Amino acid sequence: MTEAQQSGTAAPGAGERAKSFAKRRRGPIIGAIFLMATSAIGPGFITQTATFTAQLGAAFAFAILVSVLIDFAVQMNIWRMVTVAGKRAGDIANEAVPYAGHVLAVLIVVGGLAFNIGNIAGGGLGLNALLGLDPKLGGLITGLLAIGIFLFKKAGPIVDAVVLILGIGMIVLTIVVAIMAAPPIGDALRQTFVPDEISFATITTIVGGTVGGYITYAGAHRYLDSGNTGPEHVKSVHRASVNGILVTGIMRYVLFLAILGVVASGVTLDLSTQASNPAGQAFGAVLGDAGLRIFGAIFWAAAISSVIGAAYTSATFLSTFSKRIFAGWGLQLATVAFIAVSLVVYLLVGTAPAAILVFVGGFNGLILPIGLSIFMYIGWFRSKDVLRGYRYPKWLLVLGTLATLLSFSMGAASIGPIFEFLGIGG
Repeated sequence: MTEAQQSGTAAPGAGERAKSFAKRRRGPIIGAIFLMATSAIGPGFITQTATFTAQLGAAFAFAILVSVLIDFAVQMNIWRMVTVAGKRAGDIANEAVPYAGHVLAVLIVVGGLAFNIGNIAGGGLGLNALLGLDPKLGGLITGLLAIGIFLFKKAGPIVDAVVLILGIGMIVLTIVVAIMAAPPIGDALRQTFVPDEISFATITTIVGGTVGGYITYAGAHRYLDSGNTGPEHVKSVHRASVNGILVTGIMRYVLFLAILGVVASGVTLDLSTQASNPAGQAFGAVLGDAGLRIFGAIFWAAAISSVIGAAYTSATFLSTFSKRIFAGWGLQLATVAFIAVSLVVYLLVGTAPAAILVFVGGFNGLILPIGLSIFMYIGWFRSKDVLRGYRYPKWLLVLGTLATLLSFSMGAASIGPIFEFLGIGG
């Protein structure tokens, strides 16, 4: 035993090492919060908000409220189960139901690919508005920059820093535009709770675009890297997930108010073609050319941060098939490959980016209840073995089960209208 230990004091340098250890853990926690937030307020949500606000006006506030409530029920359950078990979602699902994790992984990867094509399309739209670049060239630049981030051997801290900076920038710029738009706040607040019109296809699409598909698991999977796993860390997980939900909820409502101010002023957004860019039109109506540039900056930031989130989270599900291949540097290479495939598909077929962004939200809204049902089964019947004997709170399971049933019913009622966004159904 050393003299320092005998005297009851820490050895020299122990305090510094403890601080360094805490700092290393804090990075992934903050990264998890903003990875979830920026994924949930990506270019799909921005385009959906503009499209549906133009169609429904202040009544769209009700869809925002429902999306936040479902988000709360979903994220609180998924974050808690993933971190208590200390495993990724696919592995947990396989442990509870043989091959369920493989099915979930396929759905998430397919849905994530659809999302990422839309995210890259959003990057093209953003750089077109910001710099006047051709959308295809803008999408190419967005995809290549995201690939460059993951080619660094220690990509984790870089990803955390990028999504944090982009997330704060998006929030600040959107608040400025919302103030300038002077929306009818009283009417918006009333219709948040008592809407004049309810559209289940709209709610399913907005839920899918903000919590469906890979977004459900993005923050939780990143949080695993903090090392704060197991039942003993439930309080810190709860706090982090609530903070992430608050950030996304505020951002969603502020963006809605910015668009509503434009629509309420009498400006008509052009939704006549699949290539329309309603969000860009709204920002331009508020601040002219400067508004269009601000929109471009917000949209591009949302796009590249969502490309990062979709690719990273989808790649983490590949470990369900092979932990040896898809770990460490292998995971980063898989992420790069995922972005590259999304980019190639967009360059080949992505001729209507706005339509793609609306459709993929709805598509992932259809995937959402499938994964949720697996985790609700685990919470109700398998918490003793799968969740390390953790006594799961019943109130949280009730909320999660209600969200699952609601998303199933809305999805069943919305399949046709969702595919109509691409001119496939109807």
